[in-house]
Amino acid sequence: MKVEIQPDVRDTAARLGADVPYALKALAGQLADGPDMGRPSGLAGIMTVTVDGDMFDDCRDLSVGYIREPDRIEIRFLKAVPSTEPSADVPDPEQEEGQDEDQAGDLASAAVTVREVADAWGRITGWLKHNAPASYAALRAGADPAAIAALEEGLGIRIPLELHVLWMLTSGDEGGDGWGCLPGNRALMTLDAVAALYRLQMDSQADEDLSNSDRPEEERITVWKASRIPVVALGPGDDTSGLYLDAESGYLGRWSRYNEDPAEGLDTLVTYLEEAADMLEAPALATGDKPGLIDGALVWLSSTTPALEGRWRPWTG
Repeated sequence: MKVEIQPDVRDTAARLGADVPYALKALAGQLADGPDMGRPSGLAGIMTVTVDGDMFDDCRDLSVGYIREPDRIEIRFLKAVPSTEPSADVPDPEQEEGQDEDQAGDLASAAVTVREVADAWGRITGWLKHNAPASYAALRAGADPAAIAALEEGLGIRIPLELHVLWMLTSGDEGGDGWGCLPGNRALMTLDAVAALYRLQMDSQADEDLSNSDRPEEERITVWKASRIPVVALGPGDDTSGLYLDAESGYLGRWSRYNEDPAEGLDTLVTYLEEAADMLEAPALATGDKPGLIDGALVWLSSTTPALEGRWRPWTG
């Protein structure tokens, strides 16, 4: 379900503490999965939910009000409440205490994920802005929540929080001078490209399933699963291979049109972004690939050819 946060609520969050915006985004992710987690506020049509500020480093206890419509949620207000003040939406029955504790733990975990993705991507884009302006300029603006919700509906699966956050920061990489900014000059796919490749791969699996019906179970072939969301392509406009995020396991995997064996270990999306940022900030410690520059664009060593060797300059920090 689509969750919208009003601009004035975002402004209030920024004023209340450094971690309040993360807490608010994490709550939005929870509301998308459980829109009825709030309780009546006493105001017509408004539900409220509380956030325990102790779950975060710089966040006060919060009261959040939202309206729930059939296809969307809109967060309307946010205010800080004293930690000693009993919240109006905290239930009295003792049997609900465990449920509230679970929700608080889930919210804290989600906030950590939001912060980790935002920090890792911020490190990458900060480096690009200062050192590879052509690559920085090729990054698209963040996706509108409605566009992500439409993609989610089209795929028929829940977009994991970490990917949702990344797409809100940038909706794809058009490639600086034809090179993506991720290791190997891979490119973050646009939402349209994600939808198109997902349909193509699902159609391929449907065709394979027809043959699988005549094969012994141990010989059946899986080329794609419904839980796999394409995220990173070999390059801008080149989807012959790339990385997907498995919405069930939370790990990245590799796809290839040529059915090559995966050569990479499993990473989470957060780990993948953090390692890319580490390679840019500390190139001497980078393994597997090395960053460099050609005419203001980030070009990784693995993408260079003999024709480019004279133009490529390694980045040494």
